[in-house]
Amino acid sequence: MKGRLIVASNRTASPGAPPVGGLAVALWDALSERGGVWFGWSGDTVERETRGVRLFAEGNVDFALADLTEGELQGYYLGYANRALWPVFHYRVDLAQFDEHDFASYEKVNRRFGRVLAQLTRPDDTVWVHDYHFLMLGQEMRQSGWDGPMGFFLHIPFPAPEIFTALPQHQRLARALCAFDLVGFQTDRDTANFRRYLTEYCSASVEPGGAITVFDRTLRTASFPIGIDAEEIAALAESEEGRSAASRLGKIIDNRSLVIGVDRMDYSKGLPQRMEAFGRMLDDHEELQGRVSFLQIAPPSREAVDAYQDLREQLDRLTGRINGDHADLDWVPIRYLARSYPRAALSGLYRLARVGLVTPLYDGMNLVAKEFVAAQDPEDPGALVLSEFAGAAEQLAGAVLVNPHDIMATADAIHAAIVMPVEDRRARWEALNAAVREKDIAWWRNEFLAALDAIRTDG
Repeated sequence: MKGRLIVASNRTASPGAPPVGGLAVALWDALSERGGVWFGWSGDTVERETRGVRLFAEGNVDFALADLTEGELQGYYLGYANRALWPVFHYRVDLAQFDEHDFASYEKVNRRFGRVLAQLTRPDDTVWVHDYHFLMLGQEMRQSGWDGPMGFFLHIPFPAPEIFTALPQHQRLARALCAFDLVGFQTDRDTANFRRYLTEYCSASVEPGGAITVFDRTLRTASFPIGIDAEEIAALAESEEGRSAASRLGKIIDNRSLVIGVDRMDYSKGLPQRMEAFGRMLDDHEELQGRVSFLQIAPPSREAVDAYQDLREQLDRLTGRINGDHADLDWVPIRYLARSYPRAALSGLYRLARVGLVTPLYDGMNLVAKEFVAAQDPEDPGALVLSEFAGAAEQLAGAVLVNPHDIMATADAIHAAIVMPVEDRRARWEALNAAVREKDIAWWRNEFLAALDAIRTDG
């Protein structure tokens, strides 16, 4: 019989409340099935460091929540995780800030959390650690005596070795990652980047099956592209809330074609380039004046980081300029909403749209692309314009793929998607929908855990 599952992520689902979002549901389902512990930051800050956790039980799952001090929040989370790791892993070394004090805080939090989590484990447990906040947590657990199966999944891209080595602490981070038995990535490209780094910089030996011998131990690496609950998104699109949102917007845009983008306000999402491409498309196609509307939903995130404040100002200026150049008395080409909307409302808006515009400069996966596909009307589906630098591009070959840095080509792709005949849209959507449903969120969870469980079986 399998032991408990121990999940570690920077934030957990809220104890006592239904999990929100596909990932939270997937992890909750796995925990509920096997029993276990969900460990993470409580979201609270305290004046002094505390070594314990707050425990909440829900069924056969325990939530173990640890607090951060204000200094740790600034150094570990806002500092190293979001000012160093996030930009470097998204190929924006120019925006990275390499502060030794921030790294010391990051290492300290990973050490403290790792020691706490090791104390919560039992000999037959399986540990699953998530994302860039906890790159060093597994190493700390090993040093605290945990020797059971332990996997790590990176939700964001893993950059090419030439980019990763920009981090002054890259060797320490890589050695820490190799404390895990299984390291999973979103795409084959990410997996190849990690393997290449280990062979070129750490003298690793890579076996054909993905096993890597390095630092006097053997680990496995593999790609596990994360998915969505396609059935849920399709149902939300036709729910009362989804239909209501579509109806409200439909009355405003009248019979105009809707182009939609939904992203966190983050410099990795390519929002300025996207708006410039839409403006260029209007410049080049006067026949579309007054016949198309672009809705960009971009809720703010990490507003305390300077780069995000600059992005907000840039988007405000671009929206004003393009609307000023093209708007008419009864038409505004861009509606830019810096706020969030419920998933049901977004699903209804996806279904209404003629074009889904998902053009990040770099992204680990990008589930908006998959949600857009799942929400479509099979008889009259919208077309997906997708960045070739989104992880989803490896699976969604039926999308109109673009280089988001190429403003003219992206403008042409938006136009092609708007005027695409329904027969072509159906053919593309059928291929996209099959890919989204074949590897959904349950597939992702089961595949990773099966690979991790196999490590225990293989000894």
